[in-house]
Amino acid sequence: MALLPIITAPDPRLKLVASRVDAVDDGVRRLMDDMLETMYEAPGVGLAAPQVGVLKRVIVADVARSGEAPQPMLMANPEIIEASQERVMFEEGCLSLPEHFADVKRHERIRIRYLDRENEIREQDVEGFLATCVQHEIDHLDGVLFVDHISGLKRGMIMRKLTKLKKQDVKADA
Repeated sequence: MALLPIITAPDPRLKLVASRVDAVDDGVRRLMDDMLETMYEAPGVGLAAPQVGVLKRVIVADVARSGEAPQPMLMANPEIIEASQERVMFEEGCLSLPEHFADVKRHERIRIRYLDRENEIREQDVEGFLATCVQHEIDHLDGVLFVDHISGLKRGMIMRKLTKLKKQDVKADA
């Protein structure tokens, strides 16, 4: 397994739509494993392939709390096939928007369909924080960031700060 570099905003690659995976083969499994290792190291609770520069519909997630056994989910071509009318608000952050957080309202419960690590079609009901995490990661596959769900004013403030940080990093590297 290998740690992958995480792309940070504002990078235009984060706004691209990822392509479907034909099948979960050894290459996709290796990507899933590397993404999971990268997510744990970051540390984070979810990661989408576009965040590591791979435009494939692959996500990983693990919302186990500290002290709990890991509960990794590895998914290719995840899609929401049902969603509750009830919505809940969670404070979200993102490995691609480091140190920035905002309240985002999402479906409280969803039913998802995806290909698992063994290329088997799975359906699963998820709720609460896991449902929020999965919706957040699926958004990444469609080029949507969590800041796209908040007010333009707050989004603008966050993106300006990230742009400024990126410029400072470029100057420091020069």
